Amino acid sequence: MMKQLYRICMCVVLCFPLRTLADVSPALSSDPHYNALGFFDIHLCNWPERPNFFKVLFSSAHFEKIDSMKVYAPDDSLLVQLEKSKFIQIKRKGKADKRVYILDLDAPDKVATGWYRIEIKTTDGQDYQARDYVVASRMSRATAMQPSDDEERVLPVTLTWKPVAGAQYYKVFVRDAWQDKLVFTSKLIADAEVKLPDGKLEPGGYYSWAVHARDTNEHILLGDFHMGSMSKKAFFAVAE
Repeated sequence: MMKQLYRICMCVVLCFPLRTLADVSPALSSDPHYNALGFFDIHLCNWPERPNFFKVLFSSAHFEKIDSMKVYAPDDSLLVQLEKSKFIQIKRKGKADKRVYILDLDAPDKVATGWYRIEIKTTDGQDYQARDYVVASRMSRATAMQPSDDEERVLPVTLTWKPVAGAQYYKVFVRDAWQDKLVFTSKLIADAEVKLPDGKLEPGGYYSWAVHARDTNEHILLGDFHMGSMSKKAFFAVAE
């Protein structure tokens, strides 16, 4: 059965360009990113001022059962072992707390296309697996960002940029440049612009902003998203 699913997925990848992968739902009987312990995702990132890297993630509400977490490349070579002691704790109202194990890992010069998997061993000796499909490609960064180059704007401010090829969603981050404090994070948006809500910016303030572009959202084959990029920072001032 798994070999049949693999052939179907490979056909999807080979027969459709990257821009349409998000629109294709391969015939998977269940989402391979999940197992009984949690959720696995790995994707290739294109960030400014650093080489391409993998962002590896596993989240679990059953962390007390986990003994080890090992991530493997498509050729079955060990990519990395996640450390149990390094996690982000998320408290959820009415639900069990969750721990997120997340790691940025430099990618090799030649990234392999195929199924990446995590193997989780529990304290009672059981083994669990989850998988994510990675296509060896990269997404361009957002450009033509306005306002930029220290331009002064009158409130309210709308941020715009040139649409990124292959991107279906964007997330915008705005920081107070003087205090290096995050003042606004957008929801996932489909358009290449966002109007900043009232009260987020101050007259006379000075701000930086950046755009995270991504190709998919919660795709059954590619996970939370497959390709992502972060723009360089742009800066603007708000008139008194």
